[in-house]
Amino acid sequence: MSTVARLRPAARATPAARVALLGTGVVGAAVVERYQRLQRSGVALPAFAWISNSRVQVACDGAPDAAIAQARSAPRRAGGVPPWAEGEGLRDGDIVIDATASDTVADWHPEWLLRGIHVVTANKLGAGAALARAQAIADAQRSGARYGDAATVGAGLPLLRQVRDLVAGGDRIHAVEGVLSGSLAWLLSRFDGRQPFSALVREARDAGYTEPDPREDLSGEDVRRKLLILARAAGLSLERHDVAVAPLLPPALRDAADARSAEALWPLLDPVLEAHRLAAERSGGTLCFLGRFDADGARVGLHALPPSHPLAAGDGTDNRVAIFSDRYRTRPLVIQGPGAGAEVTAAALLDDALRSFGTTTANRGVH
Repeated sequence: MSTVARLRPAARATPAARVALLGTGVVGAAVVERYQRLQRSGVALPAFAWISNSRVQVACDGAPDAAIAQARSAPRRAGGVPPWAEGEGLRDGDIVIDATASDTVADWHPEWLLRGIHVVTANKLGAGAALARAQAIADAQRSGARYGDAATVGAGLPLLRQVRDLVAGGDRIHAVEGVLSGSLAWLLSRFDGRQPFSALVREARDAGYTEPDPREDLSGEDVRRKLLILARAAGLSLERHDVAVAPLLPPALRDAADARSAEALWPLLDPVLEAHRLAAERSGGTLCFLGRFDADGARVGLHALPPSHPLAAGDGTDNRVAIFSDRYRTRPLVIQGPGAGAEVTAAALLDDALRSFGTTTANRGVH
């Protein structure tokens, strides 16, 4: 053995990447279910470290289904430090899956990225709320950590990737217009006057198509956030107030104290939406809730589209988005597919997690 070989320190094993799941609602549960299905089919996956919600953090110990069941049954807790901030520390190369709609969790995204922790998220408050936070997330990725946000717009449809690829290739985006809310697409496609709109809202909420508080969708706020994410991906530094929103919510429903008290007021939606439906029917149009940004600004609201419009076709929770650019000037690039639902969102989250896992293992020389 040479002197050099004797003096060289032994290689220190790098800890394997782990997954931490934040959020145990319908999307979090779907992530665990899909994870275990992939595991049974032989896909190489990073191990779950822990699962957490606003009440408790539970170590997985190889059984994420048991951990999420325990977390979901935990009693409510009052205030204090979030349980995921108290638990086992995350380390370089780990992967956080944010399946929450929490502003507090979103505020941690740039911090985790700076520490070399990959962040995979369906939480639109990271890149779709304050511009300063979105810029901090973009800057923090210089650490080499990945930010997987495909699930924030279109539940994993290649919308963000397409916009970023066009920009990276030197194309200029002139406008993006789309049906960006799978929940509102589902509601409006089924709203034919045979049952009140409020009954459809309850059905959509129970199926997991809407946010936990459907007012997030009905207010247009969810579409505003998605439009901001797309516009920022296209290179526009828009603030929240730069997007004009015409909400579906009557003031009393908008101002209700919480989701439970708001539910009792859902019937206030019925006469308003019925009037819109009848007007669209008389003009031969299709009701669609659209978001659009272009040279004239950014806006969100309800429209009656003629049957020939490229965004008028579609069914169920389909998102339909038209991209106008130098390359697609007269005929837009149209992307369409399911844009809501726990299963497609979970699939998008785990796809991004596996991409991050691949980055981590490649960096560590693991094949």
